Amino acid sequence: MRPLLHGDVSSAARVLLGVPPAERDLLCRRMITEAEIADRHVAATGRLHPDFGNGSLMSAARRRALADEPGFDDPHYCSCFELVLRHLIRFHVSRTRS
Repeated sequence: MRPLLHGDVSSAARVLLGVPPAERDLLCRRMITEAEIADRHVAATGRLHPDFGNGSLMSAARRRALADEPGFDDPHYCSCFELVLRHLIRFHVSRTRS
């Protein structure tokens, strides 16, 4: 996956905000996996992945509906943002151990 920036996490959190809480965990993992697949595709071919984009989490997220971005005073958005961060930490820890 390409280097992560605030916009990547925000975009993924906005996608999660628009789905029921029970679906968020799986969808978050799916977007991270799609970003990783796309990044490998771009590295191998020099072209965008046809379904998942350029290998950034933002690109994978923005292929879905994004909720309007609320502020951090919205507890639901904070929960989604936190979920994305937790999954990214797990993703990076598992990559370094592999």
